[in-house]
Order: sequence, then structure tokens, then C-alpha cells
Amino acid sequence: MATSPETEHPLKAFGWAAKDTSGILFPFKFSRRVTGEHDVQLKILFCGVCHSDLHMAKNELGFTQYPMVPGHEIVGIVTEVGSKVKKFKVGDKVGVGCLVGSCRQCNMCDRDLENYCAKQILTYSMPYYDGTITYGGYSDIIVADEHFVVRWPDNLPLDIGAPLLCAGITTYSPLKHFGLDKPGVKLGIVGLGGLGHLAVKFAKAFGCTVTVISTSVGKKKEALENLGVDEFLVSHDQEKMQAAAGTLDGIIDTVSATHSLFPLVSLLKPEGQLILVGLPQNLEVPIFPLLIGRRAIIGSAIGGLKETQDMIDFAAKHGILPEVEMIPMDYVNTAMQRLLKSDVKYRFVIDIANSLKRE
Repeated sequence: MATSPETEHPLKAFGWAAKDTSGILFPFKFSRRVTGEHDVQLKILFCGVCHSDLHMAKNELGFTQYPMVPGHEIVGIVTEVGSKVKKFKVGDKVGVGCLVGSCRQCNMCDRDLENYCAKQILTYSMPYYDGTITYGGYSDIIVADEHFVVRWPDNLPLDIGAPLLCAGITTYSPLKHFGLDKPGVKLGIVGLGGLGHLAVKFAKAFGCTVTVISTSVGKKKEALENLGVDEFLVSHDQEKMQAAAGTLDGIIDTVSATHSLFPLVSLLKPEGQLILVGLPQNLEVPIFPLLIGRRAIIGSAIGGLKETQDMIDFAAKHGILPEVEMIPMDYVNTAMQRLLKSDVKYRFVIDIANSLKRE
């Protein structure tokens, strides 16, 4: 006889879950496993709201398992550690990001790139090693293997900093990997939303010259005056786009809506790279400008655990924090609707500890 989510594990847990493709979230009782010898249990204090949460809640990626508790930008306080845990102790501030498991044996895992392991286990809506489904951070507690937990610096605010665990690493990783993290690099950033504004902050901290490419002229003042962007291009201003052709070493494209890549590739210098970190559907690849300039279109997804820790430490050192709107748990469905309309500046964070009430 199949067990219910509420009874399959010993630890009682409570959160909000989507139950079907409507994506609407409801209060949800479920359970967590006991803290194993390599596990860390934490009380969740805050959890960021990622656009992926919305995609997954509606099964737009095709592998959602309902009921589904979203949330992979999780920060909190350690309440229990397993007997063989070495990195953490009770009371430590920690974070859990997009991954809670991988094979730990393949070439990708050996290179600290668990995010590209063929057997990676996402923080929610995937089978764990024991066959039960993972549940995310829109909940009061979580248990995770210490390898997939990051140490949280004391000088980095837990609440504002939560989105770094997805939005932060998603933009930091390609900047580092593709050598776009050096002073003088001319970098383009497409989109100035949750991902884009953090890409700007990291790039400026690296010393890059940053050009934001956006469909919205209304974001120009914010970009130039508040975020310190060097140039701002409106993507449908053909004259300005053509004038900037061939000037950028690399571009980080954060946009998840369908859009044309042709004008973006044209902005690249020869051998430049357009790196996609959003989740758009059905993009057309502009072959000719790739061939004549030896340019590349590349994808990048989150980062490994070592790189995530490096990113958190870098953010703490340089004072890099997302711009967030704090919300209570029962506002989350409204937040999802606003997220769909890009009506947030720039990330929602749920105040789990003060607003998630057990029912």
C-alpha cells in the first residue's frame, strides 16, 4: 500500500504545494526523512521565488511530480547534524540551492560540476536515492546531505541574499567559466530582471564594461544610475544596435521569453560567445553570423557546489546582494501572477519563519 507524503518519513513538515498544472499553491502537510549520518537538518527562514518554480508548478518543463513543493533558494539555521557531518554544527547559517544529490562518481562530479551530472537530483520534484520525491523550500524544514549545503557568511544577510543560490550562481558561473570575469572585458547582458540585475552586479565587481540590452526603455535610468551600467541598448532600436555591432566580448542572455538571437550575435566580436541562461522555447539559431565570425551560442545552468560556495563568498566580500521584495507565504500565488508579468523588482523572497503557519 502506497504511503502518503505526510507519512512516508518520520519528520512532520509543512509547506505550500502545487497539486496540478494550474500551478496554484495550497497549504500542504508532508514529511522529511530523519537526519542521516551525513545529513544536515535546518529550519528554513527564507526562500527565494525563482521563475523555475513557476515553470515547474505548471509542469511546463514536462517532469513535475505532484504534489510539488517549490523553492531552491533556501536559507536557514542548522538544527541537527548527522554523526559523520564535518562541515557544519547546530546553529550555523547555511543555504541549500538547486541540487540535493548527484552520483558523486562521474567525471562531472569529480570536477565539482554536480550540476551537469546525469544523475543529479534537484531540490524538488525528483526521486531521491530512496525513491521518495524531493520537496523544496516553501516549507518549514529540510534535510540535505552536507555536500549539498553551503556555508553562509556572517556578513551576508540571509533574507536578501537567498536568491544568490540560484539567480546568483546562474550568472556567476558562466562569467567565471568563459573568462568574462576580468577587468576590461566588454560584456553584454540581455534582460534586466532577477538574473540580469545580478549579472550586472557580478560583472561590475569583476571590472567589466557592461552593456545592458533590453526591450524596455523604461529600465534605462535604473540601469545607468542605480546599477552602474556603462551602456544601455534598446533591442528594437536598429540604428543603435547596428552601431554597436562587433563590440562585445561576450553576452549573458537571461531572457526566458522567445526572442531573436540574430541581433545579439551581431553584437559580438569575432570569437565572441552568446551564453544562454534563461529558458526560452523554440529559438531560431542564426547560422550565418556564427560562421563568419567563429562565434558561439552556448548554454549554462547553475553551478557546482564548490563554485556556489565561491560565489557566496565573493558576494559577501564585495557586498553583492539581490534587490528583493519580501512577501509572506500566503501571498505566493499573487507573487506568481506578478512574476508572470515581470512585475517584480527584482526577486521575491518568502519570509518563511514569520509567515508559514502550520495547519
